Amino acid sequence: MSFSKGFRCLGYFRNLHYRQGVVNHRFNSSYALAYEVFGEPTEVLKKVPIQTERHVKGNHVMIKYLASPINPADINTIQGVYPVKPTSFPVIGGNEGVAEVIQVGPNVKNIKLGDKVIPSGSTTGTWTTHRVLTEKDLIVLDKNIDTMFAAQIAVNPCTAYRMMQDFVKLKEGDSIIQNGGNSAVGIYVIQLAKFWNIRSINVIRDRPDLEQTKEYLKSLGADYVLTEEEIRKRELMDKIFSDISKPKLALNCVGGQCATDCVRHLDDDGTMVTYGGMSKKPVVIPTGSFIFKNHKYVGYWQTRWNMMNFNSSQRHKMLEELTELSANKKLITPKVIQVSLDEYKEAIENMQKGFSNAKYVFKFD
Repeated sequence: MSFSKGFRCLGYFRNLHYRQGVVNHRFNSSYALAYEVFGEPTEVLKKVPIQTERHVKGNHVMIKYLASPINPADINTIQGVYPVKPTSFPVIGGNEGVAEVIQVGPNVKNIKLGDKVIPSGSTTGTWTTHRVLTEKDLIVLDKNIDTMFAAQIAVNPCTAYRMMQDFVKLKEGDSIIQNGGNSAVGIYVIQLAKFWNIRSINVIRDRPDLEQTKEYLKSLGADYVLTEEEIRKRELMDKIFSDISKPKLALNCVGGQCATDCVRHLDDDGTMVTYGGMSKKPVVIPTGSFIFKNHKYVGYWQTRWNMMNFNSSQRHKMLEELTELSANKKLITPKVIQVSLDEYKEAIENMQKGFSNAKYVFKFD
């Protein structure tokens, strides 16, 4: 299916004529990063002009995107390996972002011009300058929320929040251990743990800027930052556990040997939550962990939680609390690198190289 035919089914996008660089249109153009086959993002993505209706109708809302991050899940979706896949092509990339409302239909009740909103679902396509969605497809945020934080609120902060709230009843003074400690989720875990008076052991890969990374995470509230090699040193870990209790919760986004090493430090009756597999290696669990320590192992996927709690009071409460923490400087947004849609190839290539310690975010003028 060609771009010119396919965008008719994406909701209030019309009159796209894209062939050999020639664009004909009736209204002012909107732009998006779109793809019509699965593949490597730098190969299949294209920046294309898309036309929006002059006036929205019924319960529809026109939004202008302000910022939208590039997440690993976005890359996996384009590659065709993510569990949630588009049902038809072409499709706009991106699963989260923040936008401003610039037009509302006559039947819209709870959204007004100028509101700052995020999509309530995860497959609306956010790598675009404009979009038209229904009222139920949007969640209104506090207008004063920081744009870069709002653009990322739906995935990483919520993932950290839910994993620390839903699996183990942690109390002040308890401890947790996590790998991927310098990931976006890991950074929010560190800050939430500090706010809730939970001690944290944070595992990261060895890297050229190791000491700077350790200091940065400690400045956010990390109690301990260790490399994957350091958590295998018994004497070092014994010293740590003379200061804090053994973790009741382990958060795993790496898998492989690093996950197994974290399990070895988990307290009796503790729980490991796996939410990623960056090493692309399986989670190997020692037999004694089941038999003698009564450990529990569960998985977590924020997309599934969102689908099950699409418009729940629990979800709105979480977003309000995270927004308030951000406003009060209790949650600092991880470092971002702002790029334009035209810079998507370089941004994705750099992101896939790793060790950037930053989130790439499309910033729209």
